[in-house]
Amino acid sequence: MLLELRVENYAVIDSVAVQFAAGLNLLTGETGAGKSILIDALALLLGDKASTDAVRHGAQKAIVSAVFDAASPALEAVLAENGLDAAEDEQLILRREIANTGKGRVFVNNQPATVGVLKLLAPHLAVIHAQNEAVLDFVPLSRLALLDAFAGVDISETADAYSSWQHVRQRIADLERDEQDRLRLLDLWTFQLKEISEARLQPEEDAKLAAEKRLLANAEKIYAAAMAAYEALYESNASAAALMRGAARHLEELLRFDEQFRQQLSQLESARISVEDIGQTLRACADGIESSPERLAEVEDRLALLDRLKRKYGPSLEEAIVLGEELQRKLSEMENKDEVLRGLRTELAKAAEHYLEAARATSRQRYDAAHQLEKQVESGINELAMKARFKVATSGSDEETNWTPRGFDQVQYLISANPGEPLGPVEEIASGGELSRVMLALKTTIETGPTVRSRNNGLRGTLLQRTLVFDEIDSGIGGRAAEAVGKKLKQLARNTQVLCVTHLPQIASFGDQHYLIEKREVGGRTKTSVRALDRDERMRELARMMSGARLTETSLKHAEQLLKANR
Repeated sequence: MLLELRVENYAVIDSVAVQFAAGLNLLTGETGAGKSILIDALALLLGDKASTDAVRHGAQKAIVSAVFDAASPALEAVLAENGLDAAEDEQLILRREIANTGKGRVFVNNQPATVGVLKLLAPHLAVIHAQNEAVLDFVPLSRLALLDAFAGVDISETADAYSSWQHVRQRIADLERDEQDRLRLLDLWTFQLKEISEARLQPEEDAKLAAEKRLLANAEKIYAAAMAAYEALYESNASAAALMRGAARHLEELLRFDEQFRQQLSQLESARISVEDIGQTLRACADGIESSPERLAEVEDRLALLDRLKRKYGPSLEEAIVLGEELQRKLSEMENKDEVLRGLRTELAKAAEHYLEAARATSRQRYDAAHQLEKQVESGINELAMKARFKVATSGSDEETNWTPRGFDQVQYLISANPGEPLGPVEEIASGGELSRVMLALKTTIETGPTVRSRNNGLRGTLLQRTLVFDEIDSGIGGRAAEAVGKKLKQLARNTQVLCVTHLPQIASFGDQHYLIEKREVGGRTKTSVRALDRDERMRELARMMSGARLTETSLKHAEQLLKANR
């Protein structure tokens, strides 16, 4: 659950702190006040791409932070895998800074992290459903992803099998190129392998040579510093060792009169021995230093060669070595083309069989879940003031031309929005308001459906608890449909925290908490503020949403009735 969101110097927001609660949290305000900006700021903490354009004019950086009450084994695993400590109070603190120079920083529980870590944490914390998703979520890949989310499909095995199959296919294609292409490739690979082989590359050789170069280039300075330190510690009459020997003689004299100085004498002797050992080590180091311009030139030439090979075959020396081994394998395959092809075709058949086994298992999961999803979504749609039929049409054959990393299935969402009308693709038939309601029904079904795979423990049948954010997903509806959407959001908020940005008073009246986002001018600058409303303030805000800036007795009474009815 999102407990607090703080935003500083982001777009028109100067400084805002909002404390959210469980249930349905409504955000309203005039158009342009900054409602969606607040949601965009939250999206940054979930790993969205940042832009310097969002930094408030005149500020050096924008800062967005949030506190989540979120403790789960899955979250702890993500933190541990990335070397981050979990908070003792089971809260997660996220912070992101965007500088106007383009640089940014990320902190998780006050520890430095990366945007990549935020993306890994995001699925366990919150999901944002925006108004412009309605059309985007009905493209082929998104349609499939929605069904997979409901069914709890894990496509990793299918994707890995596809990758293995494609790799073998590519190796066969390389060997079966026409003769002219094959000869060109042979010449190129032979030249590259010769260049890498003749260099006799060794792992981490460049780092070792760079260290040697530093020593050779600064041999005189190192010798002078080592000898100066040796003189100061051991050799000169006023050296540390000589002074400590003199002090020891005085302590021996004191010891004749008082035994309490025995420990000090022992400590001084130990320190003198350590100082003399250091001095001798420095002398040995100085004696071992050789100033060799010839060796320095050799090292520099070798480093130049390694840098050139890394630019061509790297970027690291290890990757150049691996490429050399790969080129050796390819040339060997080319020389034994027929024999290798026979082996690869056998390997390809096994890879194809493995892929089909994984893809068919995935397909069965989808077909099983599709019927259940369509029934639940149809019920959800009709609860939103529609009389519609809804169908999840799953199709696709296991022919090789249909193979993809996600399997070979295709999914279509069909709807008949009016009795007697034939089913058709949602994105082509539904109006804007109908599309919003279909999307809301889909999203809420997927988020609360019994077959959702829990990200907390990987098991089916466990609800994934995370904050759901709806940014004007009610666009294009009103009247009775708006009231139905409000009831749906209220129902959803019984089991999970919901944040909703809306312009509709019918929906706002269902909120457990109501926040007003206001924009005003202070000192010649626009500032956005957010505050929680009490009951009287909520009534006035609902009246404003119904009648505009000028409140009337009628709108106030209507607002009061809405609040009472939807309490």
